Amino acid sequence: MEKLIITIAPLGNVPTKELNPNTPITAVEITDNLERCREMGAAIAHIHVRDDEGKPTSDREKFKEVLDEIEKRKLDMITQLSTGARGGANTPEWRSQMLDLNIEMASLATGSSNFPTSVNANSPELIEHLINKMNANGVKPEIEAFDLAMIDNASYLAKKGVLKSPLHFNLVMNVPGSAKGTPRNLLHMVESLPVGSTWSVTAIGKAHIPLLTMAIAMGGNIRTGLEDILEIDKGVKESNYTLMERVVNIAKAVGRPIATPDEAREILSLK
Repeated sequence: MEKLIITIAPLGNVPTKELNPNTPITAVEITDNLERCREMGAAIAHIHVRDDEGKPTSDREKFKEVLDEIEKRKLDMITQLSTGARGGANTPEWRSQMLDLNIEMASLATGSSNFPTSVNANSPELIEHLINKMNANGVKPEIEAFDLAMIDNASYLAKKGVLKSPLHFNLVMNVPGSAKGTPRNLLHMVESLPVGSTWSVTAIGKAHIPLLTMAIAMGGNIRTGLEDILEIDKGVKESNYTLMERVVNIAKAVGRPIATPDEAREILSLK
């Protein structure tokens, strides 16, 4: 098996300091978390940002603040920005405004799905707009597949020549309203990927540790962080560091060495 690529997602759209005081909000707090997680083995930084009121946003300048802080500290992590639907206005221009920044990857949902209280709306026009802007700026999409239809649509877009192979997928499991986080569903999604694709698993809530362990054993890659789970044991508030420690220990138990950012770049065809 290839070395394990660990993505750290320190923030997301849901966490707040009220829900978990370990949540990083500012550019400095986010980068503090990224720097320590890099030391622990994380290769990819999956980045969300908040506006001045603490609300999720796609504001280019807020992303730039984090990227500037990363550059100032000379962190060698792969930077991957979120283009998700909960960052404000759901227009192609708003959702893509950060894609001209100095980054290597960005998230791309290739279909629509449900979140617990809203719709993860991604029209065909918006999807192709995001892909075209990523292609123009040399940014590799991480295809966020919440169900099988998103895998199939990514395959279709690759056949059209819109998406460039090899494709990289993040299988997002156990979001309420989308594919349930079961071993059977994970196996089916992995078996449905286009030949030659690389893949990672994001598992929300109670599915987090079981499915990440399964992905590590299967030769896939994983994502962890407060975006995906705020507590594993009831009443115990996790941090990005405790979550990183757990997955690193699982990787050691399974016998998977952990990829450096440069090794991850080779695996993901970023070089």
